[in-house]
Amino acid sequence: MTTYNVSVTGEISPYAQRESVIQAFAKMAKIDVEKAEAIFSNGPVAIKKGVDEDTAVKFQQALQQIGAIAVIDPPLAEAISLSFDEPESLAADSATPVASSEPTPQPQRQEPDPRGYRFSIEGRPDYAFLTVQVPANETLKVEASSMATMDTHMKMKTKFRGGFSRFLSGESIFINEFTAEGGPGEIGIAPGSPGDMTHLYLDNNIVYLQNSAFVASTMGVAIETKWQGFTKGFFSGESLFLIRASGQGDLWFNTYGALIEIDVEEDYVVDTGNIVAFTDGLDYSITKVGGYKSLFFSGEGFVCRFKGQGKVWIQTRGVSAFAWWAHWYRPVEKSSG
Repeated sequence: MTTYNVSVTGEISPYAQRESVIQAFAKMAKIDVEKAEAIFSNGPVAIKKGVDEDTAVKFQQALQQIGAIAVIDPPLAEAISLSFDEPESLAADSATPVASSEPTPQPQRQEPDPRGYRFSIEGRPDYAFLTVQVPANETLKVEASSMATMDTHMKMKTKFRGGFSRFLSGESIFINEFTAEGGPGEIGIAPGSPGDMTHLYLDNNIVYLQNSAFVASTMGVAIETKWQGFTKGFFSGESLFLIRASGQGDLWFNTYGALIEIDVEEDYVVDTGNIVAFTDGLDYSITKVGGYKSLFFSGEGFVCRFKGQGKVWIQTRGVSAFAWWAHWYRPVEKSSG
């Protein structure tokens, strides 16, 4: 009977966090975290020796579920001795490592839409960093000043967009276009604000973004500026303009703080400072919380009332709320008199 070794390569899934993977592996292998770290640092390392094909596949799937990259090889190399319990059969929709006696928290991940570009988002939810694989001769639109890394296949052009309305909205009136010339390319994108990021694949639908939320999109997505009107803009305390994203292709946007997606069925109320994006099927109006006394003395302000059916993305922190909190800790120069 043919037997196999199961090896960890030492690499981590792009959608997993290294610390979480190593802790979960240590629990599965019944070893301490330091030894688990050494195994991953010295990979590839065979961790299970001389098992049949079905057992090898079970171990590989269990390791992949915690975010480790595992391979099955003929037993050519000597394996280290680890006392794994044999994994049980995995359910197709299981999200918990089967070799662990207790549920292991899974790292945040977002699978790319098969219709779009390959990408990964790391550092979530505090300092999200986007890496996009751009096919040869394709172009990615990126908000100005957000590019952090790129390989030599990527060529940049700066385009003027939005005109005077972009100037009034407080956004950059420039957008950079990165084209993979001569072969596929990779680009790393770091938004300005500390927080989370998400991806949508637009399929001829429309999403509205707050003016600072746009990160990147493919060329099939039209990025335009939408006038909110004086009433909504001035009374919300936010920009007079929104970004209207429409068409077909990939769209990435970011937040200040973590990101929460909410399904709206009828009515929903969100503080204006926490709105990141919403779908076209929702109507909205700006109202205040309580009366004018509450407005000035409660610390609360205006809210956005959504009606209809669609999705709203909110951020767990607001820039204005943080500025108000930090205001009391600012250094104050004392008078010498």
